[in-house]
Amino acid sequence: MLPPGAVSRRQVLSGGAGLLALSAAHGLHAQSAAPEVWPRPLQVPGGVARLSLGPAPTRPLALLRRGDGDVPVLVTGDAIEWTAVVGIALAATPGESSITVAAALPGGRERQVPFTVAPKHYQEQRLQVAPRTVDLAPEDQARYERERDHQAGVMATFTEPPAGSAPSALRMRAPVPGRRSSSFGLRRVFNGQPRNPHSGMDIAAATGTPVVAPLAGRVIDVGDYFFNGGTVWLDHGQGLLTLYCHLSRMDVRVGDAVKAGEAFCQVGATGRVTGPHLHWGVMLNRVMVDPALFL
Repeated sequence: MLPPGAVSRRQVLSGGAGLLALSAAHGLHAQSAAPEVWPRPLQVPGGVARLSLGPAPTRPLALLRRGDGDVPVLVTGDAIEWTAVVGIALAATPGESSITVAAALPGGRERQVPFTVAPKHYQEQRLQVAPRTVDLAPEDQARYERERDHQAGVMATFTEPPAGSAPSALRMRAPVPGRRSSSFGLRRVFNGQPRNPHSGMDIAAATGTPVVAPLAGRVIDVGDYFFNGGTVWLDHGQGLLTLYCHLSRMDVRVGDAVKAGEAFCQVGATGRVTGPHLHWGVMLNRVMVDPALFL
């Protein structure tokens, strides 16, 4: 029994999530209060929702409906309190949403855990790049489509880490030092033509600067792609992936394990770029989310 005036960890987590959602809805910045959990919750398109699932003897199965199918969601915690960490797509429509939690026991019933997505306005960024990377020649278009299909398979990766090997915290370190030259979510206009929003964080750094792993992970893709240039994907478990683009050098192969803080590639200026930098992306349940929430 708790002493008078005390609150449980479950009450703290669920109450904090509600307050943060309310702050987002009123346009307040979620970083105004010193957080104790990572990623920081910010329930907007491109953000992250942290949803209390309560106690259970084993990790619950949580699913998010996307299109005609269900995508598994990262669940962290322990038997006292489980939390679903849900990535919210940049294209998400503000309003009510929910995840489905499977029945914990045979014969039980699944349940819905609701959350609210608040609106967020992202600024526009206009860039001048090589014309061939905007108006694609037929052979470049064919290459892009092949690479897009391959990357879709990479992004669908969902692995359950062996017992005891999952990170106890999801706080990340910046993969390279440097100025953030382009922020997440910017509405991109290349050579006067609108394109997809910026789905990662750009960090300005000189070619050859070592890039370190923000969390321990396993290499699931290494390649040289038309838009992304030299690229590495890391799998951190349960659909949490990180992406590193425009690299000048990749010192790993698919299947390699990397430790948190270990250098595994180098900054470059390959692919569609205006200068040397690292494009760093963070993916949750197959959508890119703001890396800043993990720092």
